[in-house]
Amino acid sequence: MLAILSAALLFWAWVAPAAAQPASGKESPEQVCAGCHEDYVAGYAASKHGVTADARTPASKGSCLACHGQGALEHAKQGGGKGVGGIFSFSDPKVPAETKAAVCLDCHQSGPRVNWQLSSHATNDVACSSCHSVHSGDKDKVRIKATQFQVCGSCHKTQRAQINYPSHHPIKEGKVVCSSCHEPHGSVGPNMLKKETVNETCYGCHTEKRGPLLWEHPPVRESCVNCHTPHGSINAPLLKARAPWLCQECHSAQFHPSTLYSGTGLPPAAQPGGTAAQQLLARSCLNCHTQVHGSNHPSGPRWTR
Repeated sequence: MLAILSAALLFWAWVAPAAAQPASGKESPEQVCAGCHEDYVAGYAASKHGVTADARTPASKGSCLACHGQGALEHAKQGGGKGVGGIFSFSDPKVPAETKAAVCLDCHQSGPRVNWQLSSHATNDVACSSCHSVHSGDKDKVRIKATQFQVCGSCHKTQRAQINYPSHHPIKEGKVVCSSCHEPHGSVGPNMLKKETVNETCYGCHTEKRGPLLWEHPPVRESCVNCHTPHGSINAPLLKARAPWLCQECHSAQFHPSTLYSGTGLPPAAQPGGTAAQQLLARSCLNCHTQVHGSNHPSGPRWTR
């Protein structure tokens, strides 16, 4: 009796792993993988990757095997485990980022991805899977406005801190996101900006600053970041320093005194009993030069109107 029981146990131990495998032509790769990765398969099936009617998707090119390789079946056959069966894993730190990205680029070749190879992300060992959660379907954090900054901020910590400064672009408020200005897959512009220059990117929202203007302010025409810090500043509105100190970085030799707040050398106050110093208290160059971005007024060469 004991011999029969032992033989039965041995038989069960031999057939149990095989029972989890698909009979030829009866189970799809998704069904095999769902045995352990049910959540991943469900997210994949709900995403664009899982649309079988689209000839461009992994679902029409072998499903899980299209990205994870034929080793995925051997991986399942051997009971799973990290690296078992030669499966291609995007979470394996030993696999180079370039190799991981190459799998995605096999399909995602058009649009902004054409600049990926020369992007700052690609040259700094960032892979597509470093930012994207492929199996999360429509819940990919980097594609959702409310959560995109969490993904970007996990690496770009300086910019994450700047967004918390008193003056900042309304990212936390949900009005803009990192990809409103930046193209994360690479671009021909500096710092992966969506446009060719800083100014062209800014003009996308700040169209009133574009011009053409009769009287232009040269540093403004050159680059907005000459005066502004785009992610955040302790000085409103996103200025690199408070005026007049910001202005005096360029305008150090002029008819105004170097310490403008003293009022020395300026005309008497217009109001009776007032002084120039009182007029200028807690104010700046912008008190007079209101059109600092440029002016179209015939009498505006000093940007005062």
